[in-house]
Amino acid sequence: MANELILMIEDNAANRTLIRDVLNFKGYQTLEAETAEEGIELAREKKPALVLMDFQLPGMNGIDAFNVLRGDTATSAIPVIAVTASAMPEDRKKMLAAGFEGVQTKPIHVMEFIKTVEDTLRKVAAKT
Repeated sequence: MANELILMIEDNAANRTLIRDVLNFKGYQTLEAETAEEGIELAREKKPALVLMDFQLPGMNGIDAFNVLRGDTATSAIPVIAVTASAMPEDRKKMLAAGFEGVQTKPIHVMEFIKTVEDTLRKVAAKT
């Protein structure tokens, strides 16, 4: 799998650069947003195969943005992986309980990160 469009919603420029470079190296196309609001609009417009969402964003947080995506018929089927600096088990459980397809902690571990992205995209492809 490669060439799929992946939207990352991340307010930290260094994190965006790292994620973009890793995904581009693996053959994925990327879109970037710094805020949840901008990311929601891009998701509606571009219909990415996957969204990588920072949990702590300025303005609307990741769970609220996730709920907006799930509540919109245009974006409700797009899988979303939370990318967060919070490694606490309770936070991970909360994100998965909210419906995120996966959780990746920052700083990302490149091999684990790519495996999560590939596994998620594979599951989506198997459903169609």
